[in-house]
Amino acid sequence: MDSTDLIELANTYGSQNYKPLPVVIEQAEGVFMWDCEGRRYLDFLSCYSAVSHGHRHPRLVKAACAQLEKVTVTSRAFHNSELGPFFQELCAYTGMEMVLPMNTGVEAIETAIKAARKWAYQVKKVPRYEAEIIACSGNFHGRTVTAVSFSTESLYREDFGPFTPGFQVVPYGDLDALRQAINPATAAFLVEPIQGEAGVIMPSQGYLAAAREICSRANVLMIADEIQTGFGRTGRRFGCDHEGVRPDMMTLGKALGGGIYPVSAVAGSRECLGLFTPGEHGSTFGGNPLGCAIARESLRVLEEEGLCERSAELGAYLLQRLRTIQSRHIREVRGLGLFIGMELYPEAKGARRFCEALMARGLLCKETHDDVIRFAPPLVITREQLDWAVDQVSEVLTSL
Repeated sequence: MDSTDLIELANTYGSQNYKPLPVVIEQAEGVFMWDCEGRRYLDFLSCYSAVSHGHRHPRLVKAACAQLEKVTVTSRAFHNSELGPFFQELCAYTGMEMVLPMNTGVEAIETAIKAARKWAYQVKKVPRYEAEIIACSGNFHGRTVTAVSFSTESLYREDFGPFTPGFQVVPYGDLDALRQAINPATAAFLVEPIQGEAGVIMPSQGYLAAAREICSRANVLMIADEIQTGFGRTGRRFGCDHEGVRPDMMTLGKALGGGIYPVSAVAGSRECLGLFTPGEHGSTFGGNPLGCAIARESLRVLEEEGLCERSAELGAYLLQRLRTIQSRHIREVRGLGLFIGMELYPEAKGARRFCEALMARGLLCKETHDDVIRFAPPLVITREQLDWAVDQVSEVLTSL
């Protein structure tokens, strides 16, 4: 079947909960992907940061194949030989004391919420079932009912209520609003160092450090959602590292699985994650040997190939080059590391048509929130490949 047939098949039998670009990927390697007709594309999205290592990184494929020859799934009913080393290595990488493994990003969010609530009752002594968690407007923490309960995006919420109580929402970047929202029942503040899905929205310098201080003074946990911003995407190991902030818990995912397998986790203090007792929380696949083996190798590749440093250097270069494009459509170009958003004026009539035009030129990226094009290539990309990509962006933004 060709791409047209495959798209029709997906549209006929699949629920239409996504609106993908009209391209069907059949093969990928490094920074490139190929469709069913053999056309090559440069990946400038990285599966929303999940493919930071590049597609099918040889070391990750080798680690996966080696583990496939041994054991893949055991459940947590038994120990497995990859689990303990994975915990130790992820704690060392994050600087945290404990790890709780899951599979997807939103599972990590749900886990952190449960841990924060239990901490509120057991440690802070908040009256049972009165704990509150503060989140930010424009957030994206997943699409479970609990996660959309504190979303401010109407598309994620309409027709999906009733919603989970126990959340307050304050404007992103507003420290005064955070201070005013905290009360004796506040358990935690959940924040993205950079809001990716909202359009690569960056808070003012010093916001995270000040929020950390506010939380510490009020005996409130700080939970950093590093699912998209973690593992080198912003040019540091984690987005919070740019301000020297150590949260009480961080949610991790995407790049942790090396672009091969879904692996997520909550890393945090013993005071928080040490409260769980057997049977209170878990996952059939969370911490499985295959996922742990891949995640361990993904951490080694990040360090040994200097991908964080590469992201910082090439991200600064990409940001500078994109800002030189002279187009009446461009309102702002912002970002950190290889995590960049190009916001267009409303008069540009949406970012989708520009993404489609870039696709026709062999560059794959995706619009977010209608007017923003998100650029997040694999961290293994070269300067020459970035130059080619910017040339395509410039041509499209100045010709359409």
